[in-house]
Amino acid sequence: MELFAANLRKRAGELGLSNAEVARRAGLSERRYGNYVSGRREPDLATLVRIASVLATTPNDLLTGQAPKEAPADLARQRAMAALAALRSDDLERVVVMVEALAANRA
Repeated sequence: MELFAANLRKRAGELGLSNAEVARRAGLSERRYGNYVSGRREPDLATLVRIASVLATTPNDLLTGQAPKEAPADLARQRAMAALAALRSDDLERVVVMVEALAANRA
């Protein structure tokens, strides 16, 4: 359980997410998620899959810690994808407009 808890903390840190934010995005109470992060409990399969999705990784990576080392650009993309997954459709549309403007400015 300690490896899983350490992997949760590490991955959330890589993405710049607090425990409270991971819990919120996964639809869990902070207390329940805190039990996973502290190693006191392990999630069921459905919960593990939701947490992995929020952390933009796989359940296997969280359980084994065998994820490959990522380049900074890859990590930035994963952080963006994790943040985008938490947005409502109207906010997502605003982000798309901003990203398209940035891309057009680079061209």
